Amino acid sequence: MALEKFADIDELNSRVTDTDSEEEGGSDVDFVTLLAVARKSLVWVILLILLGLTASYLFLRYTKPIYKSSSIIKIDEQSQAGALGLGGPLSDQQAISSLSGEIELIKSDLIYENLKRRLNLNVSYYALGNVLSEELYNNSPFKITYDIKDGRFYNKKINVDFLDANRFRLSYLVGEEEISGDYRFGEKIDKKEISLTLYPNNNFGEGTLDGKYYFVINSDGALNAYFNQNLSVEIVNPDAHTVGIFFTDFNPAKARDIVNKIDSAYLEQKIRQKNLATSQIEQFLNEQLKETQDNLANSEGKMENFVRENRTYDVKADVSTQISKLEELGKARLDLSMRISLLRDVAQLINNDSELDQVIPSLKAVEDQELSQRIAELSDMQLYYKLLLRSYKPETEAVKRAQKEISLTKEAASKLLDQNIQLLEKEIATINGNMGTIEGKLQSMPQKETERARLARVFGLYEKYYLSLMDKKVEYGISKAGTVADFQILSPASLPSKPISPDRMIVYAIGLASGLMLGIGLIAGRYFMHNTVTSVAEIERSTKAAVLGVVPSYTREKLNISKLIVDKNPKSAISESIRSIRTNLEFINASSKKKRLISVTSTVSGEGKTFVAVNLGGIIALSDQKVIVLDLDLRKPKVHLAFETENIIGISTILIGKHSVQECIQQSNIPNLHFVSAGPTPPNPSELILNTRFDEMLEELYQLYDVVIVDTPPVGLVTDGILVMRKADVPIYIVRADYSKKSFLKNINKIMKTNNFTRLTVILNDAKGMAAGYGYGYGYGYGYGYGNAYYDDEVRESPWKRFRRTFM
Repeated sequence: MALEKFADIDELNSRVTDTDSEEEGGSDVDFVTLLAVARKSLVWVILLILLGLTASYLFLRYTKPIYKSSSIIKIDEQSQAGALGLGGPLSDQQAISSLSGEIELIKSDLIYENLKRRLNLNVSYYALGNVLSEELYNNSPFKITYDIKDGRFYNKKINVDFLDANRFRLSYLVGEEEISGDYRFGEKIDKKEISLTLYPNNNFGEGTLDGKYYFVINSDGALNAYFNQNLSVEIVNPDAHTVGIFFTDFNPAKARDIVNKIDSAYLEQKIRQKNLATSQIEQFLNEQLKETQDNLANSEGKMENFVRENRTYDVKADVSTQISKLEELGKARLDLSMRISLLRDVAQLINNDSELDQVIPSLKAVEDQELSQRIAELSDMQLYYKLLLRSYKPETEAVKRAQKEISLTKEAASKLLDQNIQLLEKEIATINGNMGTIEGKLQSMPQKETERARLARVFGLYEKYYLSLMDKKVEYGISKAGTVADFQILSPASLPSKPISPDRMIVYAIGLASGLMLGIGLIAGRYFMHNTVTSVAEIERSTKAAVLGVVPSYTREKLNISKLIVDKNPKSAISESIRSIRTNLEFINASSKKKRLISVTSTVSGEGKTFVAVNLGGIIALSDQKVIVLDLDLRKPKVHLAFETENIIGISTILIGKHSVQECIQQSNIPNLHFVSAGPTPPNPSELILNTRFDEMLEELYQLYDVVIVDTPPVGLVTDGILVMRKADVPIYIVRADYSKKSFLKNINKIMKTNNFTRLTVILNDAKGMAAGYGYGYGYGYGYGYGNAYYDDEVRESPWKRFRRTFM
């Protein structure tokens, strides 16, 4: 039967969709229904909001807070301009490019390696919690020394459980197998994969034995990835040349220490870079000093041998004059030779393609200013190229561009070097010619004096050059000692006082908003799924029919079928509401007409038309009027079930002339209330109703009864009920709360319009709570709101049921 009801409802819904366009008024938002749905969903909305806040609390409870530590450094723009080979102040774009290079240096492996040396981050120690683990940075109750033999043991979790003050258990996984063992502090644990020793720290105590711990030996790759993930370096103010260094971690002290150590490592690296050029010049000077020192010692030895062998220094005036000239020319030739040698050494350094990062010393002794400038530019470019290689890979565009610039500068410098060498060689050739002339003049002079002069001349030149090199070495040593970093730490890192993530207010706001949105979604879903009639107001808004009254829900007992109950519960809310309907009928029906025909119908089966018909008949009969109820629903008769009798004879047998009216009338428990059951189901119910015998039956009943109530078939499915409603003085349409579809109300308007029913009335059946309330509407009738008043024979609702009815 239930399946048949749902089939009937689906069939009717398909029919109602064809209603005229003027009846399409139900598509607007029904704010009354929406408010009722919102009220019923209020508890669920509150629960969803509480659920969202609870989820936020649990998220905060079981999410590790993240702390950020930061420092601000200022990089000297003039020093940076010098490093980049620029002579004046930097433009904005140049400043940003320069600072970007410094950022790459700070985030390079050079700084990371220095950082790992300064902080002992190779081993991470953790305390194992129920949900979260806490890193014991500088606070571990134990420490280890280790030697990993198998690289797969890096980044592996190794558990430590303390058995007592001297023993512990070590366990770890190798594949799917767990390896464990008990050891003593200080005992060397030698496995094929790893060798380690565990020692207690100063903070090892009795409370430590209750905890669970583990440690992880970090690989270089894991630490570099950890730094890259958590370190961020940003330009704070390009005009002020300030850079911010930020590091995030679950441990605030660790984040602070890492930022401070990055500052120190960057300082050390910058000083190392600044000392690099000076160190290479010192190396060049040391090589020249060693070579000159050897030549000077050799020259001294020759002078000693000459004096020892000849034991004289006497020279004649002419010899002295010629020798002086020859010495000057020799000095000039030696100086030119040294310059040529120096230029060739520099040319060899420049043309050595395998050492792009070799720094070329400056040539202050060269008179060619253009060559000196080119050498200085090349030296700066090669120093910058070496810095680039520390932060970039060789295949990057910046490195390739630097290589191309170095090559072009080398080519220009090589041409200038060749020109200078050729010029010096021409000068030496001229000097050699002059010296040959002088030496020809001295051939007649004593050979010993000539030898002495030659030796003395070479010795003096080497001595002077050696002293010059010593002065240069002292000068560069002083320059190196005074080297300082070209940046300042404006704001050193401090211990973060509160985490940056998660933000408690934002998380709770998200939880609150999520719960609220889910609640709104629940209300919207329940509203859009709410397609049944719930209140009198909906009927009044959607139909043109008058509302005759409201029949509240019957809670005293569960009725599987319609029954006559007004005689058993005369003081109940249902009885009072039907009395109100009886009173309203007096105003609808013409007072001059004593005999009345009342038809009771509905859209589909199950809306309670039989229940309303028999109980309305009972109430009218209790007012000393003679009433008879006819079951005209020949397809699905139910009146006989309401009166608990059999359906052997009835309307169908009367209409076919098999029985008389008097033979089919049956008595109910109420003296003035009689009924006629439907009788056997005929094959042609509609044709029987159209038979003149039906009108004759009504005329005969008018002679015997004051009121004839007809329980007709549902008009939403068959037309039998329409035929009877045309004959009725008061056609009544039953709508059941929370059962009848809203689309059924359009069917009422359609029936009224098609059949010109001006006196069609509607009764809301099975109304619950506030939906049952119906104030003064027609005549002076009134309705009772179920839940607002109780009677002696009515069963009271429990508080829980009332709560569920109101909010759920």
